[in-house]
Amino acid sequence: MRGKCGKEVEGIISQLIREGFLNEARFAEHFAVSKFRQKGWGRRKIEQALRMKQVSEPCIALGLKRIEEEEHTALLKRLLEKRWEREKEPDPYRKRQKVHHYFLGRGFPSEAIERALRALEQEG
Repeated sequence: MRGKCGKEVEGIISQLIREGFLNEARFAEHFAVSKFRQKGWGRRKIEQALRMKQVSEPCIALGLKRIEEEEHTALLKRLLEKRWEREKEPDPYRKRQKVHHYFLGRGFPSEAIERALRALEQEG
């Protein structure tokens, strides 16, 4: 009985793939864009999450390409400004370190964080 059920499941999955309902590339694109826009995740965190879900490297690359560089920079700047205001650390050096570390954990590259921090410091 178990063998028959397994074959039925395989058949259904094959049909879903043929008809485009199960599509790894589409999943990767949707996952990347939604985690970026809704959760504020950076590319590195998205990439790591897709790897944990065993998505293929070409599909991961495709998903990450859907995040435009301008949008990535703008989101980081907006989130960084919010975080900077909420950070209670009185020492400016430690405050900067804490904010930088926070965004590393969110998956943003160190260089982008530094650029955003410098821009924030020049504005203020």
